[in-house]
Amino acid sequence: MSGIELRGAAAVAGIAETHYRRGEAPHGELRMTLEAIVAACADAGIAPRELDGFVSYAGGGNDGAVLGGALGVDDVRWSSMMWGGGGGTVAAAINTAAIAIATGQAECVVAYRAMAQADTGRLGYAKYHYGPHFLAHGVGSPAQVCALRTQRLLEHDGVPREALRALVLAAYRHAQNNPTAQAYGKPLDARTYDSSRLITEPFNLYDCSRESDGAVAVVLVSAKRARTLNQPPAYVLAGAQGAPGGYSSIIDNDEQYATAGFAGAAGRPGVADRLWAAAEVEPAAVDVVQVYENFSGPAVAALIDHGLVPPGPAAGSALTVDNLTAGLGKLPVNTSGGNLADSFVNGMNLAVEAVRQIRGTSVNQVPDAKLSLFSGGPMAPLVSSTLFAHEDAL
Repeated sequence: MSGIELRGAAAVAGIAETHYRRGEAPHGELRMTLEAIVAACADAGIAPRELDGFVSYAGGGNDGAVLGGALGVDDVRWSSMMWGGGGGTVAAAINTAAIAIATGQAECVVAYRAMAQADTGRLGYAKYHYGPHFLAHGVGSPAQVCALRTQRLLEHDGVPREALRALVLAAYRHAQNNPTAQAYGKPLDARTYDSSRLITEPFNLYDCSRESDGAVAVVLVSAKRARTLNQPPAYVLAGAQGAPGGYSSIIDNDEQYATAGFAGAAGRPGVADRLWAAAEVEPAAVDVVQVYENFSGPAVAALIDHGLVPPGPAAGSALTVDNLTAGLGKLPVNTSGGNLADSFVNGMNLAVEAVRQIRGTSVNQVPDAKLSLFSGGPMAPLVSSTLFAHEDAL
């Protein structure tokens, strides 16, 4: 066992995000990344040159040396990247930044992601982790892979189809209070959702996330220093990442086929179990959730895996539009509109909203929120989660 205390050792001090419709970014990924980092530093009240650690979720072309040189930092002490693929390690980027601080490898670390599809192309066809057994049968997009697993969730596990619709409608409801959301001013009702065109069974149009250009930066420092800066700290209470043995979109015959990858296998604790154990809290204590929803089905499965929603047919009792809405329900989810109705910067934008909830500055604020869960990449080959906490919850 490690003697290093990670629980609450680091905190988010600065956040920034920008997003645009797909293909409409005014700049490339490097400039947008730099602008987001500078804005996040200003939010925290620190000088960009104080940064000494860089953690990217995907986007490996802009590493710590490149960014550090452009920002004129005094020293680059930490530079790492979490691999891409369905947003699975987007929360792990936050966790890695916190670990670097807790272990003394760096003192001021930024986790970031930028996307400009004019630079990198569309994300829809991600052949880099699709094996020949998929491609040979015409399965070559994230929607198709997640649809297969979601159909199993509905048919075998008995989760009601209406649960997916409730998640989507709640996201669009939240977006109507968020002026920067791409679905702002475009409310969605059940009839419109049900009549939208089929993408890949069981996903209709509105079950699928947006694709956005943009950039996100999240600056972390030690808990001690965070208390001296501009914003109320959002402490990293716990984080976990991984996958059950055999769980992979390369294999796709695992026992956890209908899960989101956070559940354990063969009696071993999974990502969600390790998260709650490290945080020393129960799932019921969570006040608000930002769950990566590239598609509605994986997000529903992630909520089940984390113990926030009962499995099987009983999931429908918790997954109602009102229960998922901030100010109305007990399980408010994706309070900015999420990837479905706000924007999709590979899910890193959800981390910003998770921090806003701890600060009390969300446009759909959950009253007195003390624990805010950020969960990345359900049904990806590797998944991750981060639990943010208000100081009162330490």
